[in-house]
This record gives sequence, C-alpha cells and structure tokens, in this order.
Amino acid sequence: MEQFTPTRAAGLARLAAFLPHAGRAYAEGRNTDPGPGRHSAVSHLSPYLRHRLITEAEVTQAAFAAHGEAAMKFIEEVCWRGYWKGWLEHRPAVWAHYRAGLRRGENRLATSGGLRRAFHDACAGQTGIDCFDAWAQDLVAHGYLHNHARMWFASIWIFTLRLPWELGADFFLRHLRDGDAASNTLSWRWVAGLHTPGKHYLARAENIARYTNARFDPRGQLDETAAPLTEEIPPPRPVPPVFDKPITGDVALLLHDDDCDPGSLDLAGCTVRAVAGLAMPAPRATRGVAPAVAAFAHGAVEDALCCAERRFGVAAVRLDDSADIAVWASGHDLPVITPYAPVGPVADALAVLPTPPRAVPRAWDRHVWPHATKGFFQLRQHIPAYLASAPMGS
Repeated sequence: MEQFTPTRAAGLARLAAFLPHAGRAYAEGRNTDPGPGRHSAVSHLSPYLRHRLITEAEVTQAAFAAHGEAAMKFIEEVCWRGYWKGWLEHRPAVWAHYRAGLRRGENRLATSGGLRRAFHDACAGQTGIDCFDAWAQDLVAHGYLHNHARMWFASIWIFTLRLPWELGADFFLRHLRDGDAASNTLSWRWVAGLHTPGKHYLARAENIARYTNARFDPRGQLDETAAPLTEEIPPPRPVPPVFDKPITGDVALLLHDDDCDPGSLDLAGCTVRAVAGLAMPAPRATRGVAPAVAAFAHGAVEDALCCAERRFGVAAVRLDDSADIAVWASGHDLPVITPYAPVGPVADALAVLPTPPRAVPRAWDRHVWPHATKGFFQLRQHIPAYLASAPMGS
C-alpha cells in the first residue's frame, strides 16, 4: 500500500514520479480499481493537495508542461477540487445544512437500534456485499480509496443500504487522509442527486465488475433502480470581498492544516515578524479522525512551520488548540494574517475567535472560484486560457 509522508518534499517527489504517467496513461487507466497497493494509474497526490503541501497551480502547470493537451483529463480532475471548494464557498449554507443533517443522523443512531446495527455493519465492512465490505475495510486500514470505489461505496451506502448520506460522508472524513469539507460533502451530494437535481449516480454490478477487473461482481445485491434524493439548493453568494483587500506592513502569520505551503503564499508588501501554526483535524468528523488522518495533518503543519522559519527567518510557535491562537496573537502588537481557509472546520474555528485573522487568498482560488457558481463545465471552459497564461505559482 502507498505510504504518505506529510511533507512538501514528499509531495514534490510523488509529483515527479507521477508526471511521466499524467498524460494518456492516466486518461486510459484512471477508472480502473485493481485493489489496494495496485493503483498505479492514479497520482496519489490528493493528501498533499488537500493540505496544500503542494498547490493545484504547480501540479497542473507541471502536467501541462510535460504532456500538453494529453494531460487534460488529469488537469480537469485537479480542477474538480477547486470547483468543489469554489461552489461551497458560494453556498456556505450547504455546509451548515450538512452539519445539521449529520446531527440528525447521529440522533437517529441513538434512538434506532436497527439503523445503529446497519450503520455499524457498513462501517465495519460486514454487510455481506463483498465489494462494499472490502472498500470499508481498506478505507479504515489505509486511509485511502480509489476515486471510482468512493463513488460506488457512496452509492451503495445511500441507495442499497438506505443509510443517511451525511453519516457516510462523516465516515469518509474520519478515515480519508485527503478528506476535506468541499470535495467530500459535495461528492456525496452529487452521488445522491442533490448537487445536480434529478441526476444521481447508481452503482451497477456490471460497471463494478468491469472496472475492478472482475475482482467483484455484486449481481443481484444492488438497488440499480433507486430514485435520487431531493433537496433545494440555495442561490450562490458573491466571492468573498477579502479577495480584494491587500494586506501590507508588519504581520504575524498563522498557519493551519488547510494550507501548508507558506513558501508560495503571496505576501508581497508584508514583513512577517512572527509565525505560529495549528493543526485542527479532529472537528472534521463527529467522532474525531483516525490516527493516520490526525498524524498527516499534524505532520503537514509541522513541515509548514519549518518552511516558514526558513523563509521568514523567525522562530515558529506550535499551538495545541484554537484557544491558544488568541493568547499567541495578544503577545504581538501586530495584525494576524492566515492563508484563506475555505468553508469547513478550520474556517469555522477561526471565525469565532475574538479577533479573526485576516485571510490571504491564493491566485488559484481567485481564478477558479468565480467560475464555480453552476456546473463544472462553466469552469472547464476556462482551463485552457489559464494553462496558456504564465504559471501562477500559488
């Protein structure tokens, strides 16, 4: 099974190793899930991109430089991550609605013995559906699932097992090293038919058999006729105005596990006088996160702090809790800035501070998020123009 070392150097090394395969080989092999430890056609870059140990900008530019148009399928998959973040940024109420649905699901688990048993069996990989059970056990054991398996898993969870989708999304966030609020929540909504009303994703036995090389064949075990779930989608809000407010002068920099590459952060006009960092992975899931998920997040922030010390020439402080941020900030007569935290647990934690830090956006988000108000095609048509421009770097 792939090993994930939570450092920028490891992410760059993985990118370099994958680049020769980012063109036609990826496009032709990305949908096949041959099993744990045999996912040679995909990049395994997602934990590094999720924590921004490496950035979407440098990955897409590197792939395009190596393969040109042949890398477009891989580039589009990277852009999906930006699309999900931008879409949720325009509709933060969807995140709040998910959290409320999760609380309702947890309450149902406490009061319904039948649901509780079905939920336990699904999480433990004891449903009797061989493919689903194998994926559940792989996820818990390795903190990773092939993307196609994630879609099948979510579909079976929702439409065959009839479990609340929010509980499944939470299960993923508990165990996935690359799990984040936008990609995870909205992918589950997409499978359920909530993202694009009336359009859901049904796992089909024939498709599973074909793309697992006949490792699994759940004929007769899946509901392949279920109707999509329904829910009203709120209208989008504008891109946050913070994107248009430059920050200058002496500052204190706060790093977090949503963005761990201070080396490429655009701080033109700023002089960093103090640095602190905090990993906050536990609130991603209701029962906290698995040890491997916590270790990756903490390791990523530790690596970011080491990078910041080298870049800014100041000693970095390791914080243990979000309550420590205010104490640290009060020790400096400086405005506190932080890499922009998109909608999710980190943003929630920062928003309730007595004096929330000012956010520093990335050029990638400035480019992608305005095109993420509707479907992915709206963004996809702008990708060639971005790739033809000078590399944005951040």
